[in-house]
Amino acid sequence: MRDLKWKTIKSEYLFNDLWFTVRNDTCERPDGKLVAPYYVYEFPTWVTAFALTEDGQVILERQYRHGIGETNFELPGGCVDDTDKNYEEAIARELLEETGYAFTHYEYLGKTCANPSTNNNWMHMYLATGGKKVKGQELDDNEDIEIRLVSIEELKQLLRDNQFIQSMHVTAIFYALSKLGELKF
Repeated sequence: MRDLKWKTIKSEYLFNDLWFTVRNDTCERPDGKLVAPYYVYEFPTWVTAFALTEDGQVILERQYRHGIGETNFELPGGCVDDTDKNYEEAIARELLEETGYAFTHYEYLGKTCANPSTNNNWMHMYLATGGKKVKGQELDDNEDIEIRLVSIEELKQLLRDNQFIQSMHVTAIFYALSKLGELKF
């Protein structure tokens, strides 16, 4: 197979803020052709979990997303912090903060990228099991999250009804259902 990787010749930061950075790259393809400008959006690393309570209920979040102006269902998760030792610690922290649940087991399901043509970050997916409510939510200032517990069958119906619009969360649900033997392909 041919090496298709581009060489970055120059990078210039156009915008840099808390959780979003825009970079303008000048690149050279393997055939020598220059590609400029090429904009890359830098985001922090993300984690998400298909989280199951001790009695097998799926923990969902319902929240407003201003980018599209809609309120929909999502899985719990968020950004990896500098203080997190690893991705498993990051998802455990996010689950506790957003849902108030602690879990006995975490299984890594892999990683995905929202748009690898322009985004530089990964989202790491987990199956968290044995969830037990241990405290109330500790939400960030801009978070307003409703928690809903559903059965796996109810979750599948929400999928059929196109109630999950966050494509990376749909991917995590797919891998979790497969791991749980709830999806055959």
